[in-house]
Amino acid sequence: MSDSGQVDYGVPARAVGWLAFAGTLLVISGAFKILDALWAFKYDDEVSDEVQTVLFEGDLASWGWVWLAVGVVLILAGIAVVSGSEWARWFGIFVAAVAAISFLPWIYYQPLWTILSVTLAMLVIYALATYGGRRMPGTPAGA
Repeated sequence: MSDSGQVDYGVPARAVGWLAFAGTLLVISGAFKILDALWAFKYDDEVSDEVQTVLFEGDLASWGWVWLAVGVVLILAGIAVVSGSEWARWFGIFVAAVAAISFLPWIYYQPLWTILSVTLAMLVIYALATYGGRRMPGTPAGA
């Protein structure tokens, strides 16, 4: 217990920063995926023959639905991560991994953007795996 009467969970400042980073990045990534979905729905009929991916070939509407679902789930995961619960930690790890996998088919057309997106998803996974979840009272900060 601290002097103010609140339970001290022993969470170091570094953990708070990483968890804030993970939650914020999940929400922002989700918003951008929703914008990607809207773009895909708008330009579905205007896609050139050069843009074909491994999955769904040139069908941007299919990608739009995938991105919309991933975006909504990313936002929900980001909000849940801020709560600090253990289930939110694992949900965030799973969602970040799914997001990273969903970025990969576009590596042929946007290699730099894809590598950046996957790297940020891996940093979210690192943050949640290392610092996520609640700590028991009296647990040392490094445990």
